[in-house]
Amino acid sequence: MAITSEGSLAPLPMSPPHKGKGDLLTMWLYLAALVGLYYLLRWYRERQVVSHLRDKYVFITGCDSGFGNLLARQLDLRGLRVLAACLTEKGAQKLKGQTSDRVETVILDVTNTQSIAAATQWVKERVGDRGLWGLVNNAGTFHPFGYTDWLKIDTYMSTLQVNLIGLIEVTLSMLPLVKSAQGRIVNVSSILGRLAFFGTVYSCSKYGVEAFSDVLRRELQHFGVKISIVEPGYFRTEMTDLQKASETMKQVWKEVPPHIKETYGQKFFDAYFENMKNGLLQSSTNLNLVTDCMEHALTSVHPRTRYSAGWDAQFFFIPLSYLPTSLADYILTRSWPKPAQAV
Repeated sequence: MAITSEGSLAPLPMSPPHKGKGDLLTMWLYLAALVGLYYLLRWYRERQVVSHLRDKYVFITGCDSGFGNLLARQLDLRGLRVLAACLTEKGAQKLKGQTSDRVETVILDVTNTQSIAAATQWVKERVGDRGLWGLVNNAGTFHPFGYTDWLKIDTYMSTLQVNLIGLIEVTLSMLPLVKSAQGRIVNVSSILGRLAFFGTVYSCSKYGVEAFSDVLRRELQHFGVKISIVEPGYFRTEMTDLQKASETMKQVWKEVPPHIKETYGQKFFDAYFENMKNGLLQSSTNLNLVTDCMEHALTSVHPRTRYSAGWDAQFFFIPLSYLPTSLADYILTRSWPKPAQAV
């Protein structure tokens, strides 16, 4: 009790009750329930499949091997009409021997404008008024491993020509057919398109793919066209074959100008070479982790905007990309060798 100005007694004000452990537990349970409900609803939405898949055409680039080859076979089993573009006749013949008669092949060089125009006309003759339901830009190349100042400008130009300029030109050429079907475009990027820490020109090309896809998605939303980006982590394909990569790394180092080579030193290259080899050896061989993302983007009523393919992408590189830059730099480079003339 307290004494008032008139001398009477008045009750003391009540202090607010403290939240106990039970209240905090309840709050966390509500939060967990909301998160669980969100993922349950997303799972339900993403399980809805597009109807009449057997009547839909999908054009895939880079089907000689790797992701493109596997995706063509995977979609063939789903009953879709696959139009597979291969760089070589050998790759096309190999794919034909692995698939049904529903799969048709065409030779395509994504760096050649005339080749792209011819492939587009070939696709148009087959899809007719139905349009092209799916365009999968999978064709790509990986430049020789090496530091930024080890590589020649020709390497930069050729990599960008395949991975970015070729992808853009194929998309623009096929876009009227995709619009006609209110279809899908699936662009294969890379985890290096989200977090660049080696492979300068490759990362640049994939950052370009991300930017092109983001702008295109926003511009085409009123045409009923959906754009998805697939960002694989480390996977073992012909493009990252260990023997070929080892040979090209050695060749790149051999051609580095002497004044640049002196700043790094032979011991640096040897350590770098071993790090790259170990990274390739640890690459995943389960290519279905990537092609399942592509298939979902093409067949789900509600495809995702981005797909992170591979455990390394989902649980290491993507979370790492949200850290402060200085911390991410430390984590990524702490084990790197030091150049001979490091300051």
